[in-house]
This record gives sequence, structure tokens and C-alpha cells, in this order.
Amino acid sequence: MNAADRQGAGFGLYLHWPYCQAKCPYCDFNSHVAAEIDQNRWKRAYLDEIRRAGCETPGQTLNSVFFGGGTPSLMSPDLVAAVIDKIRRTWPVANDLEITLEANPTSVESHKFNGFRDAGVSRISMGIQALNDTDLKRLGRLHTVAEAMTAFDIARNAFDRVSFDLIYARQHQTLAEWRAELTRALSLAVDHLSLYQLTIEDGTAFGDRHHLGRLPGLPSDDLGADMYDLTQDLCEAAGLPAYEVSNHAADMAQSRHNLIYWRCGDYIGIGPGAHGRLTLQQQRYATETEKRPDYWLDQVEQGQGGSTLRSALSPEEQAQEYLMMSLRLAEGTDLNRLGEIGGPMPDPNTLNRLESDGFLERIGSRLRTTKTGRPLLNALLRELLTE
Repeated sequence: MNAADRQGAGFGLYLHWPYCQAKCPYCDFNSHVAAEIDQNRWKRAYLDEIRRAGCETPGQTLNSVFFGGGTPSLMSPDLVAAVIDKIRRTWPVANDLEITLEANPTSVESHKFNGFRDAGVSRISMGIQALNDTDLKRLGRLHTVAEAMTAFDIARNAFDRVSFDLIYARQHQTLAEWRAELTRALSLAVDHLSLYQLTIEDGTAFGDRHHLGRLPGLPSDDLGADMYDLTQDLCEAAGLPAYEVSNHAADMAQSRHNLIYWRCGDYIGIGPGAHGRLTLQQQRYATETEKRPDYWLDQVEQGQGGSTLRSALSPEEQAQEYLMMSLRLAEGTDLNRLGEIGGPMPDPNTLNRLESDGFLERIGSRLRTTKTGRPLLNALLRELLTE
């Protein structure tokens, strides 16, 4: 990928905050619970890593910053302000720079929202997850629906752009209940929703319970499919169509940072377990950092940097990654760009068959899934990536 192509897809920075108040039973992210957190120590480490990353990528225009986790709303606004100030002094930034911070809607964290806004955050992504107190408890969440609604009101007054997450296909959830819950969410005048089907991941508390047969009430595949279809219909009717498999937004309200991922732009990953993609001297690399927070801090403080692995990506790997990521988007894959990357193209016979079957469509140089094909994306990718 050349520099012009990379910048066209965007350039972002992801910063990982690894701590949560409690570990949710469905979560397989790199998150940890700690009794004490030295935020000044983290500030020094983040600033040093930003400086180091800036030396590798001088002059690149930054389009987005994303504070993810973990629970970044546990950070102090002063820490967030110091990080944003360092970022702005390290790279030239786009006029419409998007700075997102993930937040939980507890009363303690929502009281920081004005401080995060003053620090420079322009967009909040709230992990509400359910609009039902019983299900919030099942999901291990520490807030109530009432707290979430209060936090949402505070966020809407503090930020121009607010997104929140919901999980559906939960234990014992009916289609009618999901319809009512999503209808309520859409009535809140939100402009971006991330709507995820509950997945049971190995290594999580839910995964352990599921293996022991102690996670009753999970929906059948047919009910899950019906919930997915209902989600698409309700969101589209409300003016928030899916621009990605699980993400819905009003026009111009899409997450610019996540679009960088799905369009295979470059992004720096800073913090424990953060991943990145960087193109340096015409070679694209995958980067991954040490996952354990204390070890990551030690590495940075010893001058080693937080990156423990940097792997050169072959044209074949880049092409596969671009196809896998871009087909998640409603806009689909630019076949011209796919060809320019230099990896193998999908088999024409396979493409023709999947088009004839109504799963894919080509419009000009764009390849994208149809409404029928999108829920089957993983199966379609297996066929497209088979040589």
C-alpha cells in the first residue's frame, strides 16, 4: 500500500487503557481489575510511547484517536488531557479530528464527561449493553438502566456525537422484547448504535459456564437470525442503516476511527495488548504490544518501547486482510485497490457463482454483500479466500 492509498483510508491512533472496575462474564478483551492504579505512571508511559511513535511517523496527518479498553472513563480527565495535548504536538491533525473515548454509564464515570470534553474528547461511546436491569445483572454490568439514561443525557449535553452499545440475543430474550428495547434505544435521538449478538467466547466466565451447561436460555440460531433481521429493519427505518455488520449510524455519524480499521488504513496501537498497522518505507507491518499491564509499563520505562512484535505483511496477507475487513462495510471492497495490493484475487468462477446466488453484487469496481449475504459473511469469506 503506497502512502497516498494509506492516507486515503485514514491514519489513526488507538490507546488502550487496560483496567475495569469488574470483569464482565462475556468479555474476552485485554482487561484487568486492580485495587490501585498509579495514573501518573501511566501518563508518563503513554506520553513516552506517543513520542516514540511520532518519531517513526513524522508529518502524517492524524484523522482519529480512540481511547479503548478496558474502561477508559476510569482515567482521570487530567490524564486524558495530557495525552491529547501530546498527540496534537506530535502530529499534524485533520481539521475534523475525531477523538473517541469509551465510557461506562455509572454515576461516578458520567460525572467526568464534562472534564473529558474540556480535555478534547469529541465523541463518547457508551457501553450500556441492555435496557433491562435483570439482564444488566446477568451481563455483570455495574449500572442500572436509570443510571444509563442519566449518563446518556449528560453525554448528549456535553458532546455533539454520542454512540452506545447494546447486546442482543441474550439469555431468555424474546423477539418482542428485543423489538421493544431497540425501539426505545432508537427513540433517544442517538446517531450511532453498535448492536452485537451475544457470542460465547472461550476463556470467559460465560464460556466456562456454557461448557458446563450452566448458561440456560440462549436463543436458537433461527431466533438469533430473526433478531438480526429485525435489527436491520428497525434501524434502517429510523435513519440509522448498517454501515458495517454490527454498526448503525445516521449520515456523517459513522465512527471515523473504526472506518480506518475496516478500510485498512494505518493506525498506531499504544498500551497493553494494543494492535496496530503501520506502513514504513513501503512495507506494511502488523504490530502487537505486551498484554500484561505491569510488564508493558516496565518495558516502556526501560526504554524498550511497548511493541513486543512487529511482523511484515506479505502482499497475500495484506490482500486477504483488506478483503476480510472491507466486506464488513456496506460500501464493500474496492477491487481496483485489492488488485493494486498485489495479492491473489478471488476466483472469478467463485465470484460469479456467489453473485448468481444473490449473496454478492458488483457495482463498478465495488464488490459488496447483499442483504441476503451479509449475515453469511464468514461463510462467504471462506469461499473467497480458498485458493
